[in-house]
Amino acid sequence: MPNLPPPAYCPGCSLPLAPGAPGAACPRCALPLTGPVPQRVREIDAELWRLEARRTELLATRQELLAGLRASGPGSGGRADAAPADPSAPAAPPAARNVLLALGGALLAVAVTAFTLVSWGRLGIGGRSAVLGALTLLALGVPVALLRRGLTATAEAVASLGLVLLLLDAYALHRVALPGAGGAGYAAVSAAVTAALWAGYGAALPRLRGPLPVALCLAQLPLPLWVLGADGGPYAFSWALLATASGDAAVALWCAGRCAGRGRRAVTVTALAAGCALGAWGLLTSAVLALTAARWAESAHAAALLAAAAAVLLYAARRLARTAARTDAAAPAAVVPVAVAPAAVAGLAVLVAGGSGLWRVGALPEPGWPVLGFLLCALALGAVPVGERSVAAGLRLASAAVCAGAALWALPAVARLALGPLGWVFRVWDGAPQGARAAVAPGLGWPYGMALPAVLGTLALAAAAVGRGPGAGAWVPREWRTWARGCVPAAAGAAAAALPVVLDLPYRVAVVLLVALVVLVVLLPAVPVGPVRPGTAGTAPVTALVAAVAVSGWSLAEPAMTVAVLGALAAAFAGAAVVARADAAVGPVAAVSAVLWSGAFAAALPLALGVPLHRTAFAVLGVAVATVPLAARLRAHPAGAAVEWAGYAVAAAAVALTVAEPVALSLALALCGVAAGGVALRAERRPVAAYAGGALLVLAWWVRLGSWEVASPEAYTLPVTVPALAIGHLHRIRPEVSSWAAYGPGLATTLVPSLAAVWMDAHWPRPLLLGTAALALTVLGARSRLKAPLLLGGGTAALVAVHELAPHVVQVAGLLPRWATPAAAGVLLLLVGATYERRLRDARRLRRAVGRMR
Repeated sequence: MPNLPPPAYCPGCSLPLAPGAPGAACPRCALPLTGPVPQRVREIDAELWRLEARRTELLATRQELLAGLRASGPGSGGRADAAPADPSAPAAPPAARNVLLALGGALLAVAVTAFTLVSWGRLGIGGRSAVLGALTLLALGVPVALLRRGLTATAEAVASLGLVLLLLDAYALHRVALPGAGGAGYAAVSAAVTAALWAGYGAALPRLRGPLPVALCLAQLPLPLWVLGADGGPYAFSWALLATASGDAAVALWCAGRCAGRGRRAVTVTALAAGCALGAWGLLTSAVLALTAARWAESAHAAALLAAAAAVLLYAARRLARTAARTDAAAPAAVVPVAVAPAAVAGLAVLVAGGSGLWRVGALPEPGWPVLGFLLCALALGAVPVGERSVAAGLRLASAAVCAGAALWALPAVARLALGPLGWVFRVWDGAPQGARAAVAPGLGWPYGMALPAVLGTLALAAAAVGRGPGAGAWVPREWRTWARGCVPAAAGAAAAALPVVLDLPYRVAVVLLVALVVLVVLLPAVPVGPVRPGTAGTAPVTALVAAVAVSGWSLAEPAMTVAVLGALAAAFAGAAVVARADAAVGPVAAVSAVLWSGAFAAALPLALGVPLHRTAFAVLGVAVATVPLAARLRAHPAGAAVEWAGYAVAAAAVALTVAEPVALSLALALCGVAAGGVALRAERRPVAAYAGGALLVLAWWVRLGSWEVASPEAYTLPVTVPALAIGHLHRIRPEVSSWAAYGPGLATTLVPSLAAVWMDAHWPRPLLLGTAALALTVLGARSRLKAPLLLGGGTAALVAVHELAPHVVQVAGLLPRWATPAAAGVLLLLVGATYERRLRDARRLRRAVGRMR
């Protein structure tokens, strides 16, 4: 590029100047043009002009090179249809271009469709054929020329118009040449032919990304439409759906393994989506046919459908796993999630096919036995050795899903078994029922048979087998083993608890067996026979607790059984808490349960002997008091805090039993206060327990006063004020404690209620005593320089004085003339105004003096 001199112009206003030496200033803006600064500005402008000229030249060269690459390179059908003519003009965004092309193609398609449907009858057979044929050939041939010129997006739009014309050709052919052909059958043939033609068109023009996915979508229609046209029935329709889905799976696997590029990825995604949709439809239809089959032949036919689908899915899962193993060196030792999903669906299909025979109506006497059949099939499938880890994971997942379904089926029965006996709370000691079924849920019945304990027992065995570890060739995650070990006590306990109910054993026999079950479940985890395995530490105590609540509800039918069961459970929990290991979770649960059931036993025994309820409360309170030294002894044990809080709960229940008798309530509160004082002997519980004990003793005193119908507020407040002032005086040793914190609560507890009583009392002794006490308190506060006694006493004395003088002031005011009141107010204001400054100084001095007090 030649080094051209910059044009002569004014740097300030860009006014062109005459060639030659410029004048001293610009004739327009009077900007100086001579000197070092204007010379430096002209040099900067000249350098900027050279840079801009170089930038323009480089942009033009770049556009020329890109245009050559688009015209001659293998990716000439790239992202733009043509290079912009102006190098400096920005190219149109691809999104806007694609929207315009899509709208244009859609409008053309609408126009062609309207012509075929509306204006078709105005032309003869020759005109019709000529118009559609010419338009179709034109629409299919134009994309070839467009691709040669690099206009890929425009070629895609025109090719879409060609597809619409092909479909309209098929419709016109049916209307003119084959009007008698069946609609569904002709649609199936047309879809097959169109899909084949469009697939060939896409293969001939590989730079077009739309034809192959569209051809694959059209290929989903022939088989289902052909079956519908031939009235093949649901089984044939399911075969058609599964066959089409199998073809989609084959296409997806082939493209995923051998093809690359964005267009081939679109084919893979389309095949995968279509295969999943049709496969899910076919599998659901086959499963419904298998479960609703009325004859063995129909059931076998549906099972064959499910087995065929499972074979295809297993093949796809193995291919995906091996493909991942080839692409990733760590894949053989890991689980491929993409391969797990088809293997799991295949496992579910096999399980439905295997268990569908037991689902037939009338095949088994009870409705729960088919669930056991599905469960056994799931266990058999889970035990099959499989080499591929991903396929094995999918099959185990299907087995786990069926086991979870069986557990959900048994859950309502287990809930009735656990919560149904609580209905005896509303029918306490009504008499023993005839059998266990009448006792498990009074008024509800028991509709389950022997299939329930069989299913629960099978689940327990399966969970135990999985929790022990994988068998030969099996693959079970560690988390599944932990969950399985946790399910063993719950499933086994539920199965054992359901047996007496299913067999309808006598009431007392069933209760004894259930108590033995609780003892077994609570003692086995507590015995130190080996290391605690993760998963069982929490479920065994919870299972024992739920079973204990249920059998306690059973025992409420008669008094003797209630006492025996509650005592046995309390002893069992206490023994488990004693022998439990320090690292066992059953220890705290057993300790809490022992305290609670001991309290229940202490309440049931006196009630069974005819002792009144408010007296029975003291037996329950004895259990709560006994936990105080026990908790102190176990303070370093994990069960210590649990025993302590359980004792608090039992004490609260005992106090609640005495609410109807004030004297008994007062005594119970006093005993609780004394027990709280015992808890306060522990250093870590002292602050809270001491205050709680004092509050309970005060509350006990108040309840006793209320029972004596004492109405004087001082009788209630003085027992609180005296210890509060004593405690505050002890705290005054610390200098940071103010008189408000030390004496304020105690003084206010008595002064405020007494002052309220004074204003409602018409006699003179109470105001005299309260005023004297308030005056003495004021003098004591002033001498001791304590703010709280001074202000509280002075305020109380002032209010008592106002109460006493108010009647006399009113009487005197009534004798004076009416003008005397405003005159006295005016004189008072004059006096205050005249001595305002002095009064203000006195008030500030008083405030400072009070502020120096503590």
